[in-house]
Order: sequence, then C-alpha cells, then structure tokens
Amino acid sequence: MAKSNKYLQLAFNNSFNDFVSVVGLIPKNENIIIEAGTPLIKREGIGVVNKMKFYWPGDICADIKVVDGAKAEVEMVKEAGATYITALGNASEETLRIFVDTCKSLGVKSVIDMINTPDPLRSLWKANIYPDVVTIHRGRDEENSFGEVIQYKNIAKIKGKWDVLVGAAGGIDEKEMQSASFNGADIVVVNVVRPDDPWGGLVMDSSFKNHIKDFIKLVE
Repeated sequence: MAKSNKYLQLAFNNSFNDFVSVVGLIPKNENIIIEAGTPLIKREGIGVVNKMKFYWPGDICADIKVVDGAKAEVEMVKEAGATYITALGNASEETLRIFVDTCKSLGVKSVIDMINTPDPLRSLWKANIYPDVVTIHRGRDEENSFGEVIQYKNIAKIKGKWDVLVGAAGGIDEKEMQSASFNGADIVVVNVVRPDDPWGGLVMDSSFKNHIKDFIKLVE
C-alpha cells in the first residue's frame, strides 16, 4: 500500500493484555501508529513499550507527557523502543527545547501535546521550537462535559506558521474522526476502549475487525 500523509494512532490505555488481544486484528500498515497511553505506562512501566514492539513492527508512541527532566526521560523511552515521544505544551520553554533537541539527536519523533494549553501558537512561538508533531487534545475528563470540543480551528493556524504534522485527540470515534480529517489533522488519535468504558473510541467487541477497517479508510 502506498504511504499516505495521514496517520491513524491507536491508543491503548487499560492493559497490555487488551493490546495483545486485538493486535492481530490490526493490519500491518505503515500509516498506523500504536500508542502506549499514559495510564498504561503508569500501570505497567515503561518496559511495556518494549513488550508491545514484540507484537507490532511499526511505529510506537510513548505518551509519557514530559514536563521536566526531558533529556533523561527521552533517552529512557528511546531505549525502550519508542519512535514517537510526547511532552506537554505547558512545560517550561527550556524543557521543550531540550525535549525537541534530544528527540532529534536520538532519531525519534517529538510530539508536543497541547492539552490544557489555551494558545498553542503562543507556546510554540515563545519556546521557538520546531517539533515533528503538535497535537490538539481535549482531555479525557472533558470528553463528556457540555461545550468542550476539540479546537480544530488551531490546526490551520499552526500549519500556517510551522512546518509540522498536527494531530487531534480526545474521545474520537468514527464520526469525530471524519471531522478531524476534514479539518486537516495529519494524525488522528483514537482510543481503543472496552465496551463498558465511558470514553469514545474504537470499541473492543465482536465488530472490532470490521470497525477498524472503517477507521483506516479515513487515512488511506
């Protein structure tokens, strides 16, 4: 399959066993990124990234959300096998510069997550940094709050100033993924969720194999 300029990022947050139970149903597609989500890494340790690589030969994002100690944390996660690493956009300017520089020197992709960052452009401009990816992110606790939406308007603003990929995250289901793609998101982050989870995403049920095909069509 020819490589497109859009990516589907599948985020696993609950358990490594959840990942193992469905990874065989995920097509080996270079436009799919597997994410070791923040809750998963906190629960099982950074070594879970290395365990996931045994099952998934492609890109893996470690969503560690660096806020300090950037050099040491990037080195640690790179050693575990991650190819994308996240930092928070509201970290200090110095931390963000060290984060981006360290990622670049180690050959991993730097992702700045703008969760709870009202003005992503100002954060990038003040730090004078050029990450590989900037993610517009509605927080998990905000997903079910009335009026809390993913700020797609920032995608065009960021692309107008920086030559970066822009991701969208935050309770994205199939309908929301269409909106993210329409509004110019290069990477759409979709949580892989259990049937009883209260958050939106790709549900691990008997229809998982068919539903994932529908999601993939949007990045082909």
